[in-house]
Amino acid sequence: QAKECNGVKVPIDTSKPNPNEVEFDNLYLDMNGIIHPCTHPEDKPAPKNEDEMMVAIFEYIDRIFNIVRPRRLLYMAIDGVAPRAKMNQQRSRRFRASKEGMEAAEEKQKIRQEILAKGGFLPPEEVKERFDSNCITPGTEFMDNLAKCLRYYIADRLNSDPGWKNLTVILSDASAPGEGEHKIMDYIRRQRAQPNHDPNTHHCLCGADADLIMLGLATHEPNFTIIREEFKPNKPRPCALCNQMGHEVKDCQGLPREKQGKHDQFADTLPVSEQEFIFIRLCVLREYLERELTMASLPFTFDFERSVDDWVFMCFFVGNDFLPHLPSLEIREGAIDRLVNIYKNVVHKTGGYLTESGFVNLQRVQMIMLAVGEVEDSIFKKRKDDDDNFKRRQKEKRKRLKRDQPSFIPGGQFSPQALGNRSSPQAICNPRQAAFEMRMHERQNSTTSASPNTSLTPDGSPSLGGGGIKRKSEDSDSEPEPEDNIRLWETGWKQRYYKNKFDVDASDEKFRRKVVQSYVEGLCWVLRYYYQGCLSWNWYYPFHYAPFASDFEGIADMPSDFEKGSKPFKPLEQLMGVFPAASGNFLPPTWRKLMTDPESSIIDFYPEDFAIDLNGKKYAWQGVALLPFVDERRLRAALEEVYPDLTPEETRRNSLGGDVLFVGKHHPLCDFIVEQYKTKNTEAVDIPPELCHGIQGKLTLNDNAVLPDQVVESPVPMLRDLTQNSAVSISFKDPQFAEDFVFKATVLPGAKKPAPVLKPGDWEKTNNDGRPWRPQLGFNRDRKPVHLDQSAFRTLGHTMPRERGMPGMYPNAVPLGAYGSPYARPLLGGQQQIPKLLSNLRPQESWRGPTPLFQQTPQRTGGAAPLLAWNRMLQSPNQFQPAQYQGLGPMGYPQRPEDRMDRGRQVGAPSVLHPSKAP
Repeated sequence: QAKECNGVKVPIDTSKPNPNEVEFDNLYLDMNGIIHPCTHPEDKPAPKNEDEMMVAIFEYIDRIFNIVRPRRLLYMAIDGVAPRAKMNQQRSRRFRASKEGMEAAEEKQKIRQEILAKGGFLPPEEVKERFDSNCITPGTEFMDNLAKCLRYYIADRLNSDPGWKNLTVILSDASAPGEGEHKIMDYIRRQRAQPNHDPNTHHCLCGADADLIMLGLATHEPNFTIIREEFKPNKPRPCALCNQMGHEVKDCQGLPREKQGKHDQFADTLPVSEQEFIFIRLCVLREYLERELTMASLPFTFDFERSVDDWVFMCFFVGNDFLPHLPSLEIREGAIDRLVNIYKNVVHKTGGYLTESGFVNLQRVQMIMLAVGEVEDSIFKKRKDDDDNFKRRQKEKRKRLKRDQPSFIPGGQFSPQALGNRSSPQAICNPRQAAFEMRMHERQNSTTSASPNTSLTPDGSPSLGGGGIKRKSEDSDSEPEPEDNIRLWETGWKQRYYKNKFDVDASDEKFRRKVVQSYVEGLCWVLRYYYQGCLSWNWYYPFHYAPFASDFEGIADMPSDFEKGSKPFKPLEQLMGVFPAASGNFLPPTWRKLMTDPESSIIDFYPEDFAIDLNGKKYAWQGVALLPFVDERRLRAALEEVYPDLTPEETRRNSLGGDVLFVGKHHPLCDFIVEQYKTKNTEAVDIPPELCHGIQGKLTLNDNAVLPDQVVESPVPMLRDLTQNSAVSISFKDPQFAEDFVFKATVLPGAKKPAPVLKPGDWEKTNNDGRPWRPQLGFNRDRKPVHLDQSAFRTLGHTMPRERGMPGMYPNAVPLGAYGSPYARPLLGGQQQIPKLLSNLRPQESWRGPTPLFQQTPQRTGGAAPLLAWNRMLQSPNQFQPAQYQGLGPMGYPQRPEDRMDRGRQVGAPSVLHPSKAP
């Protein structure tokens, strides 16, 4: 992480070796996993406007880059138009988000009125524009602006950051069709098939989706790592009405509290810490899988790579983005372990593996599915028993908590404080009055509790309503349960399931066969999608529910062919297919009218309300949204009438684009690209692999290119244009192959197997000594844990914050000569820094980018400057001048002069400076 000195962030020199003791070649960013938390974060105040969102995205990318430090390639992939099979899930998510948002707003307003009518206190409603996250969809103005901002960001980094010196950067924005992670996988597949590809490339993929693990395994690359945010569950959130912690909106009492800051809802939470990240090392997972899947005495040769592909395929039955999971397979019930055990038992009969390079052997899959079907009945009964046992334990726990609850808890200034609270204790004000109020409150409680018509809230205080309204107590023994008409644990479950979910009789063999065939097609489509790319842009599973495993009879002869030559939707067409009417403001007016006009020929695609089937689950978000499927032919017919209404700008946003490749002036490929622009070569040319780390593909001139010695305009008003640009961009296309080409799912020749991490004892729960098993931390198995001696602890005693000090520890005194100490000796202007302090900060031969005019350090002519650590970083040892950086906005981007006058110093968006030569 960047250090901060005197309010200025000192940049990380990413050209230095990676502190994680591993060097990565390629970094791939699944950008949607970055865009969402930066635009509508859950644990901190949301950005005020779109410009702040863009800066937050830049900071996030820098944070990931500082950790990973790729040496060859940075690939940024934003979700483009998705295949039709994925669009159904996107449609469900967006309709559900819109519905839940409106319901939450209505409930909040209703409870607010109730509390105010009863004399409660609530802070005034903030009038602010709600950010609709549905705009993070291809074709919207937001995504178009994001692509422009990322082009600016890439150009700035290539100009000024030494870690980007020899980096190739590829940006695949939302105009390029395909999901972000699958565009990344397609790139890796196509590069692997080239003769110049390095089989020992170390890949790092950033994203939080679980399917990235499966996709990483499907590449069969020996060095593949995933970096993701560390998930910390059960983070407390403030009440949306009173902004206080400890209760939800439905339990709000409207009790007043003193305002404690600008963002009051975060006043009594712990300080927001920077997001932490974890690495998932797929080579370690492969070691576990090898141990798990290795089978002896097989009638055929055991191939670990093929068994990994089978394991990935079996995980699809548990759930994926394109198919509903089978009713009998729940991941939390150990479905993956169950499938692996059945697989190992049945594989002796199958005579081979289930899959090969993305193609499924249905005859062998049928044997696995029927084996699962034999135990379906017992699975459903065990699920019911486990659920009943859990409810019984919860009921006993509630009774125990109710019995052990203290009869009186002091409130106000005397209320108990959690241990480890970082805030210092407050002095008691007017204790007599506080004690009197507590006594009166307790007396009122005892009086009202004697009245049979008074209901109590969960914390024991009387509800503000009084009167005779009876409410159900939160700790009541019985909880409202959704009605389950299927009763899978009782005889006749299959008949009830098909009647209730599909509205057909279970004896309708033809219909059941149709459902199974669609599901089998889906399994073949998904596996091909993971291993070969998108086979059909039009295919989708046309039902909301899955069949049973026992229905997979006779699937061996089912056809699994798909139409060839299908094309993806255009961006605005996809918006019409996935958006609810409430998000129609992102569409052209005449297109929006098709969603709301009662006379519209496709008005049935946009229901204002729809049912959510809990399908045996407890919460609405786990249920199935029963939305009508979009008929592609009817949609296209309706859009033909409104296509002429598109403006030129909307027509541009509605077109499909491609990837763009960027390099800096020090990159070997830079001169080759500049030459293409000089000769105005309109033909696509092959990348010379020797100039670009073995990367191959086609280059064509870009109409909106970043070119050397041309100004790169800033799309963010608070950031200044790049007037001394030396980066260059050009359109890039992956290597193309014949339509029937098969990418082999195997380890490439010449690939070196990573050193094993797990030891034989790691398979057991404890080591031989009986001590708990301790996993290897980090990438270096020989790394020794750091030990602090007494002098180090004394140093910590000096630097620890005063309020966190323990009795007997050293006081929070500033060491002599440190910055901030009254005894620190100032440096006069023009005095040279001690060269020894700078000797090991940066290698002499390391590259520094050119200093743009707006980043050159203004010189002081006199006065004194304290000994600042960041001054050492920013100056060379023989030309040190104290510098005061002014006019730099967030992320080290220089602000426009008019923005500095208007805004002053930006609060909450810290500056990050990049190393540059002294003038």
